[in-house]
Amino acid sequence: MAKPQSPLDSIDVSSDTLSSEVQYPRAGFFRRVAAMIYDGLVAVAVGMCAGLVILVCLTILHANQVIGAEVEHFSDFLTQSVLFTSIVQVWVLAWIIGFFMWFWAKGGQTIGMRAWRMRIFSTTEEPMTMGRLWLRLICSLGGLGTLLVIFMPKQKQSLQDLVAKTEILVLTQAANDHKSWR
Repeated sequence: MAKPQSPLDSIDVSSDTLSSEVQYPRAGFFRRVAAMIYDGLVAVAVGMCAGLVILVCLTILHANQVIGAEVEHFSDFLTQSVLFTSIVQVWVLAWIIGFFMWFWAKGGQTIGMRAWRMRIFSTTEEPMTMGRLWLRLICSLGGLGTLLVIFMPKQKQSLQDLVAKTEILVLTQAANDHKSWR
């Protein structure tokens, strides 16, 4: 016997706003935290790869005496140089921010959000812009903005959701498939 189709299974998620006919439920606190842990692990991996690339480049420059020729070992040079330590940190942070921004802009969900079948949608008719995504990223306060979901159990919105006028919705398995998107 075939499983009856839910109206949620056939909804078109190609736009950033929801269809007025059927609405997906908003994601709760624990689902969001699970996706944040998943994304945190991926972000650490992205940061490690970005750090590896820049440290290899700086090591080659130091070995060829382009930078820090007065210090024998590269590790000594890096610990003594506030400028190059800051450059490495900004480089890694830029890659981690780029990870989140790229995934949010391209599909509305990061790898962790996809695993937990969640996606960012706009609560207004305005399109999702990079400015709104930046606002969302900043207002997340490194994940602390999500704690607001605990204090708003009926609305299930975080600080970043309220400020950026977005919401995180739980998709069906069929709607979570990227092939059904634009």
